[in-house]
Amino acid sequence: MLFLWLYMFYSCAGSCAGLTARGSPAPPRAAPPLFPLLLGEPGEESSLEEQRAAPDAGSPISSFFNGSGTKRLPQAIIIGVKKGGTRALLEFLRVHPDVRAVGAEPHFFDRNYERGLAWYRDLMPRTLEGQITMEKTPSYFVTKEAPARISSMCKGTKLIVVVRDPVTRAISDYTQTLSKKPDIPTFESLTFKNRTTGLIDTSWSAIQIGIYAKHLENWLLHFPIGQLLFVSGERLISDPAGELGRVQDFLGLKRIITDKHFYFNKTKGFPCLKKAEGSSKPHCLGKTKGRTHPDIDQEVVQRLRDFYRPFNMKFYQMTGQDFGWD
Repeated sequence: MLFLWLYMFYSCAGSCAGLTARGSPAPPRAAPPLFPLLLGEPGEESSLEEQRAAPDAGSPISSFFNGSGTKRLPQAIIIGVKKGGTRALLEFLRVHPDVRAVGAEPHFFDRNYERGLAWYRDLMPRTLEGQITMEKTPSYFVTKEAPARISSMCKGTKLIVVVRDPVTRAISDYTQTLSKKPDIPTFESLTFKNRTTGLIDTSWSAIQIGIYAKHLENWLLHFPIGQLLFVSGERLISDPAGELGRVQDFLGLKRIITDKHFYFNKTKGFPCLKKAEGSSKPHCLGKTKGRTHPDIDQEVVQRLRDFYRPFNMKFYQMTGQDFGWD
């Protein structure tokens, strides 16, 4: 009788986020969370190859008894932006017992799309009934093909964009590149096509990424504005619990992550977790986060602010939020 009940339970249809390929049926839904499932250590970043090598979920009945869950396509994706605070947001979210996320960035919708949805799904962590599968790849936001590809996977996918003052973001982007390539030209020389005329070089990715309104227009061709949540990178630092509250509401999760989970690290200059999931120790983002920015000519900074201002105003109108960058 028990096995008959289990068979009927797993015959129920899954959501579109569980498809393994376009037009193919969703995998069986996992059992209710009768058994505890520990999240991976926040910040843990296994390679895509290691994630692929992990065995897939067994039969529905074995999943029910061992609590291993089922691999599903993500119901929510952090799509951007680079150097906006996406890693911090993902690590904070992973504290929530109903969030399961990939550590490494899959880059499926920009670099690995030809591998197919079955390959992408295999990268995902196992989830139980009621848990949300997530991933984050900041370059999706500026990838022209990404909106249509994600919509093709599932039109109901929830999208999260972490945005930050585009001038500060550009400098942070440059700082990251400088740490890897110390011999690159100065920020000032890369900013302009011609410094004498003050013409900004929008072909430089560090500048182009910050034209948020332009990129958002592409996403709104495939998703309604209400399906995107815009998180302030600045408020993620000054009020992490407040921004996490908005994110939890957007994802339909109970507000479990609150002020009690954070403390401010004065040395790094951003909030850290008091207790990482699966650990009794505090957890901060790695040493590659919070780098000291180089001194930039203030005239260049002002010219960039003037350049971004009309795009920022349009972005505020499109999102219905004033991020206070001007």
